[in-house]
Amino acid sequence: MSKKVKFSLVFRDMWQSAGKYVPRVDQLVKVAPAIIKMGCFDRVETNGGGFEQVNLLYGENPNKAVRQWTKPFHEAGIQTHMLDRALNGIRMNPVPVDVRKMFYKVKKKQGTDIARTFCGLNDTRNIIPSIGYAHDGGMISQCCLCVTFSPIHTVEYYTKLAFELIEAGADEICLKDMAGIARPVSLGEIVKNIKAKYPKITIQYHGHAGPGFSMATILEVCKAGCDFVDVGMEPLSWGTGHADILAVQPMLKDAGFDVPEINMEAYMEVRTMIQEMMDDFLGYYIPARNRQMNSLLIGPGLPGGMMGSLMTDLETNLESLNKWKEKNNQPKLSQDQLLVKLFDEVKYVWPMMGYPCLVTPFSQYVKNMALMNVIQMEKGKERWSLIADDIWNMLLGKSGKLPGPIAPELEAKAKEQGREFFTGNPQDPYPDELDTFRKEMQENGWELGEDEEELFELAMHPQQYRAYKSGKAKADFEADLAKRKAEKCAGKGSLTLPQTVVVEVNGEKYNVVIGANNGTAAPAQQAATPAAAAGSTAGSKELTSPLEGKFYLVKSSGDTAVKVGDTVKKGQTVCYVEAMKTFNAIAAEEDGVVVEICQTSGASVAEDDVLMKIK
Repeated sequence: MSKKVKFSLVFRDMWQSAGKYVPRVDQLVKVAPAIIKMGCFDRVETNGGGFEQVNLLYGENPNKAVRQWTKPFHEAGIQTHMLDRALNGIRMNPVPVDVRKMFYKVKKKQGTDIARTFCGLNDTRNIIPSIGYAHDGGMISQCCLCVTFSPIHTVEYYTKLAFELIEAGADEICLKDMAGIARPVSLGEIVKNIKAKYPKITIQYHGHAGPGFSMATILEVCKAGCDFVDVGMEPLSWGTGHADILAVQPMLKDAGFDVPEINMEAYMEVRTMIQEMMDDFLGYYIPARNRQMNSLLIGPGLPGGMMGSLMTDLETNLESLNKWKEKNNQPKLSQDQLLVKLFDEVKYVWPMMGYPCLVTPFSQYVKNMALMNVIQMEKGKERWSLIADDIWNMLLGKSGKLPGPIAPELEAKAKEQGREFFTGNPQDPYPDELDTFRKEMQENGWELGEDEEELFELAMHPQQYRAYKSGKAKADFEADLAKRKAEKCAGKGSLTLPQTVVVEVNGEKYNVVIGANNGTAAPAQQAATPAAAAGSTAGSKELTSPLEGKFYLVKSSGDTAVKVGDTVKKGQTVCYVEAMKTFNAIAAEEDGVVVEICQTSGASVAEDDVLMKIK
């Protein structure tokens, strides 16, 4: 009898791997029946960290989206699964235990069946607690082997890891080949080893197409006993996305596997709807390069799920860097030149940073570090001159044990800055916080939501949720979208820039300047004003932003913000600039008193914008 291989459509990841955003809930609900009608999917990936946060970014409630999106699949008997970043939950930084436990209960009640838990460090201290939390919440626990290619990440390494997770209670194992750079034969050997000891364990393969190994890998893992394969579909397959079901299904059928047939009429229906979503607004956030296969990705090993946002972020960083170069009479860089420099720097810093698997959030940490090094060195500054707090936490062991040692020069830099290495349980430094967030919701008069899902959303994504509730997130998104649409029209000669339009959010009107700076939004009636200066600012020193991003005085609700009149010391962190999903600490450059805070919390800032004045 032929071995059955089943398919999972990674609909959420298809979008994230292509660009920055995912469809609105009305679009998701519209496409779901056609996906079901295709008749070839036993599972659909419906949500995850990126899904939750980007919904908040453009002003949509992710809890309502998840409930409506998963409902038709449940009714059709199709399982749904989502990503879980273990210690980090569904965000970029560690999550307290009470919030982690709540996560599984909320998502199960919203209609998600399977929690796909992964840790980019493959630290089982981060993963194993999630097995128990998932079971307590009624979910299936699928634990990942985050697969990459390095001297450390061998077949023996992954076989041992799988055995430990299965013995700890994992229901399933996922081979998460997030960059698509794992070698096909090696992955087949890992599956074979697992099935030899645990023949009944379900194994699912997830891999990206970009570097070019994916079809060979799928065939190898299926021959070794893999049960489920993640696939994509046009027009979001291949490139930085996933192999297309239209190619995977006949390949496996020809190899003798029992695979479901595809309703091609429904396939074309889904394909058409995806294109309509891209034409509506999502295509403005999908760089053309992400639709291409690129074997250069084998070198840096950056994950497909990150490449979508990377190329979008790169546009902004390139523009900012070239402004500096123009101002300093230096030749500008092209996007290709910056990309090659970035890829080379990733290859250089990755071993020095301890070989963390390049998957969220550690892929962002390594990529951000590499990009920051490139930008700083292009400006004549030293490598490692700006290291974000989250990156330091990873290097110091606060996110878990790194697979390899960090470079001596980073050890020396940590010692120089008085930073201590951590060898304890990564969860211990993060006390419970639900009561604090519950109090905040009560004080703001916010509803806790069905199954307290709104409380969960605030606790999991504090900054994004507050921006969503205030309407600022939607205003900023509408401003950015209007800017992109206007620039496209201007490229066709039909619009003169800059131009001001008015966007209305929750009854409040915002002026949006398109084609000047970043197209950020300020209220039409009265722009938000930063903190007033304390006396004269004459003789004060301006503290400027080293990069483009969003300005915050604190990065978590429990922190105390610096205020006008405060005395600060040289080297003291006084604010943050959030860029590329990490908070970069901005330190005072000398002792003094804060006489003016020049930006409002959450404001978009460009490189060299004045953040505050210290006298």
